[in-house]
Amino acid sequence: MKKLGQKILCMVLITSMLAVMTGCGASTKKTEGTSPAGNTTSNNEKIVNIGITDSLGGMNPLTIDQSWINVYAVGLEFLPLVQLDAKMNFQPMLADSITTEDNVNFTVHINEKATWSDGTPVTAADVEYTVLKLASPTIANATMMYYVFEGVGDDGFTQPGATSISGVKVIDEKTIQFTTKYPISMVTFQNSYACYLRTLPKHVLEQYSDEELMTLDWFNHPDVVSGPFMVTDYDANHYISYKANENYFMGAPKIEKLNFKIVDGSQVYAGLKSGEIDVTHHTMTAIPQEDYESIAALENVNVIYGSPVTNQSVFVQTANITDARVRQALVYAIDREQILQQLMKGHGEIVDGFLSSASPYYDENITPLPYDPEKAKQLLAEAGWDGTKTLKFYVNSGDSTFVNAAQVMVAQWANVGIKVEVQTVDLATLMTIAGTTDYDFFAVQYTYAPVDPYPDVTWLLSGEGSWTGYNNADIDAAMAASQETDDMAKIKEQYTIVDKKMQEDVAMFSAYVISAQGAVSKRVSGVKADVYGMFNDIHNWEIVQ
Repeated sequence: MKKLGQKILCMVLITSMLAVMTGCGASTKKTEGTSPAGNTTSNNEKIVNIGITDSLGGMNPLTIDQSWINVYAVGLEFLPLVQLDAKMNFQPMLADSITTEDNVNFTVHINEKATWSDGTPVTAADVEYTVLKLASPTIANATMMYYVFEGVGDDGFTQPGATSISGVKVIDEKTIQFTTKYPISMVTFQNSYACYLRTLPKHVLEQYSDEELMTLDWFNHPDVVSGPFMVTDYDANHYISYKANENYFMGAPKIEKLNFKIVDGSQVYAGLKSGEIDVTHHTMTAIPQEDYESIAALENVNVIYGSPVTNQSVFVQTANITDARVRQALVYAIDREQILQQLMKGHGEIVDGFLSSASPYYDENITPLPYDPEKAKQLLAEAGWDGTKTLKFYVNSGDSTFVNAAQVMVAQWANVGIKVEVQTVDLATLMTIAGTTDYDFFAVQYTYAPVDPYPDVTWLLSGEGSWTGYNNADIDAAMAASQETDDMAKIKEQYTIVDKKMQEDVAMFSAYVISAQGAVSKRVSGVKADVYGMFNDIHNWEIVQ
């Protein structure tokens, strides 16, 4: 079972949100009839601007990676089968039901009303076609993990030129069955596959070869979509412009035009204040902590703090720090609550393990290790720590808040006799270092899918070669058991085993979990602002002022 988690790492949404930010300057390209810079165009046509700080990877669903901006930008056009909502439930999108009796065969039924914008029904054949393309060795999208299905190689790809997959079978026009090589939970199937399968129109695209599909310009301005909007133009570093799909089967959007306006984080406050930005997203919009209070004071916006899902994780290389008592001492020695209050203004929480209170598997009975310098000293003495070694702590230079937090932590570690040297590096360098053992511990913002942390946990605790170098038989057994049932209470029991073990052995600890700030202009109604599900019902957003 561990190989699913190891291979699925490529889909992990590491939300190091300050890593890539490009300013929106005067040279921004504009689409005819659409102004990415404001709420109205030259003909006074009203639009909504969503301010984000990530750069777009592209609009082709077959070639993009699964970062937040790519997933949402493309998902507005090509709906997934289901999508998470703010309450961590799977909301039907193209599919109106997904069922299984054995956790091997998953039957997906497409909404009878689901149609493409040209009036053609969305069918099971469209879904099958899309899976074939995503599993194509020619397209070779390494971020999709279809190796779990019968008929797909362990590398995640089919044989060249394959026209069918034995584990993906059309039952009738609106029903398709997926068959896996081994049991996986319903939650994993939905979260890792159904949420990321953005179905494409076979009747439009089947004329093209796999080679042609990889660079097909049609994806940059499609005329047939299943979602509420279709892109009209984009500049990967500045904006994405959409027009409404008036034939959207869930109801024509009330907003005629929409922009993702890509800005530097330092520009978000000014944009909200001036009205050039109407909406921000908790994960795609990196609002500097120093601007939180100013944004909250704006009279023209409502501020919403999102669910605590972004974990400021510290990964310990257990091959270098071999004694669990020393690793525990690292946690006892720092005042995490003080850091949360002073640097995050209390917008978040302290947990031990992988799960925050946003997860249905969170065990509120696991009390985080307290700030206890004397306990830290005791553990170090028991471990024979002599204080001569200097530990290397790598931190993302793009995360200014945690760079400050790291300095506080270093001072507190020094107070108990642990010498730590902080190395600040950019995210790309940090990820390169993470693949080695050239660090004692490093920190990065990491979002563990609240409903399905299984892929992340199994990878991170997979022993040699993982970010922790840690492996434990009890955790392996718990993770395997979590895939053999859909009983939420039983799954929770397995994650409790994992988080308690993390508290004991500390291969990873959470400095804090962030509840990020989001904002919505009072001129726009119907926005359900949260980390997950924000765009599920975007067709109901409406300009009211």
